[in-house]
Amino acid sequence: MKNLKHIWFYALKDLKIFVTDRTSLFFSIVFPIMFIVLFTFIFKGMGGEDERLALHLATQEAPGGLSQQILSGIETKDVSQLKPGDPVIIWDRDYNAVRAAVDNGSIGGFIGFPADFTQGIVTDAGTKLEVYAEAGATNTQAALNGMAAAIASQIGTSKVAIHASIDLMVRNGIIPNDPASIARASQELLAREVGGGGANTYLAYATENVGEVKVINSSNFVVPGYLVMFVFMAAGLSSLAVVQERQNHTLERLLSTTVTKEAILGGIYTGSVIRGTIQIIIFWTVGILIFNVDLGLAPGAVILLSVLMVLMSSAFALMLATLAKTIRSASSLAVLTSLLLAPLGGCWWPSFLYPEWLQNMSKIVPHAWATEGFNKLMLFGAGFGDAAPSMIALAVFAVIFGAVAVLRFRTEAV
Repeated sequence: MKNLKHIWFYALKDLKIFVTDRTSLFFSIVFPIMFIVLFTFIFKGMGGEDERLALHLATQEAPGGLSQQILSGIETKDVSQLKPGDPVIIWDRDYNAVRAAVDNGSIGGFIGFPADFTQGIVTDAGTKLEVYAEAGATNTQAALNGMAAAIASQIGTSKVAIHASIDLMVRNGIIPNDPASIARASQELLAREVGGGGANTYLAYATENVGEVKVINSSNFVVPGYLVMFVFMAAGLSSLAVVQERQNHTLERLLSTTVTKEAILGGIYTGSVIRGTIQIIIFWTVGILIFNVDLGLAPGAVILLSVLMVLMSSAFALMLATLAKTIRSASSLAVLTSLLLAPLGGCWWPSFLYPEWLQNMSKIVPHAWATEGFNKLMLFGAGFGDAAPSMIALAVFAVIFGAVAVLRFRTEAV
């Protein structure tokens, strides 16, 4: 019971120093909020809303071919007449130019009609549509593949009816029974059936909205990112006071009274936890009220993750205080580790933008687990269980840092 009392008094002493030190308050609370304002503005609009899908088509056929008539019938003449979700279909007249546009990354891809398209269709020799797409444009490629399949399917379906119609016209003498006349009639009927244009066209392509993509609120990843960074940094810098007390022999004098080593450790840790808790309360309050931060589907998981971040950071500060021999070395280690681990762990920008190898490498630092958990919960609509690995990882880091601190803690100056 006496130990608990000593722990509490030691923690209150640290808290009183914290709230009366204007410089410490500025760099722990005001300075981080300034960063949040700045980077919220910089990342504003990241991940824009849905754009209307644009599908490019081109042909190598000479004018008058079936592909020209199909393209004339299905290209978008008036964007204002499109319904929400309908794609813009663009007929690019220059085949080589649109192919070059894909190669240089200006567009994701296009559907190309070969030079022998009409001949292959009319003579039943067969033909192929070309889907030329950039390797990384998977969404565009999927849309173009779907449209190419729709064109092929409509032509195949229409040809069955057209063959029957032509046989009937030949038998009734409406058209001569020769290959040229039959081919010409087949082309005309196909052009009218597949690419008639306007409201009479039988070839249609539509998309279905299953959920709109809204502009990402940049504060949803900026606030937690800088929360992780500055809670960790503030905790690390608090180790300077412990090193100073050791150098001033304050800790040794405390041990000469009824205060135990465990009480000193507990007081240092509790004081750091209280300061970190004050930080996260202010950060989340400012984030929600001013920056409209959305805590996602599991706000309880966000809060628990924040608390675990505080516990882990406080354990790190305690470990740093036991390892550093001088105030200068403690200050250098606190700043250096904070500035190195923050970008690696995704505090400055979302870690899911990193290449895969860097994402894997970042897992060696606690920041990466914390920011990954926040991103899952606040950006991707994950539930409590999805953030469990991040919570467990932070708890493990806290235990490791705390164990090192307990084993290495000393009260005498070296």
